[in-house]
Amino acid sequence: MVPRLLEKYRKEIVPELMGKLSLKNKFQVPRLEKIVVNMGVGAGAHDMKILEQAQAELALITGQRPVITKAHKAISNFKIRKGAPVGCKVTLRGKMMYEFLDRLVNVALPRIRDFRGFSLKSFDGAGNYSLGLTEQNIFPELEIDKMQRLQGMDVTIVSTAKDKTLASELLRAFGFPFR
Repeated sequence: MVPRLLEKYRKEIVPELMGKLSLKNKFQVPRLEKIVVNMGVGAGAHDMKILEQAQAELALITGQRPVITKAHKAISNFKIRKGAPVGCKVTLRGKMMYEFLDRLVNVALPRIRDFRGFSLKSFDGAGNYSLGLTEQNIFPELEIDKMQRLQGMDVTIVSTAKDKTLASELLRAFGFPFR
């Protein structure tokens, strides 16, 4: 089964962007490569149960088992040693990526209180977009009663776009809310 957003990309977005950006070949149209969802859980270095809870919640949100990330170097002010578990991340590609983006744009983002859209300043020079979510409870997959603590996450959308304008047009076509 083809995800709804992938089908929309192939049938609607590619021809629209070809005309808008005056591209001659459909392979010149930017596309999504991957989406990386990262949860930094600093308290996980001291309490493994917090990290396991965050890992389970991220697995429910993305539909894929997260990898535990470890500290690259010791930071004495935060009492973190090198190699201590400090977070978890998931790299989504293919169908899972489009399913997650569909749920993020159409279900989760409208549930954020006082949300007016994302800033266009969060693009890097290579056409990738990073955003931060302050709470994981905007996703309906999670049961609020079972959550022990609110945890934020970072979402990075990696595209084949060469610059900021191409990437912003691609994300706008997917229905991404910008200011």
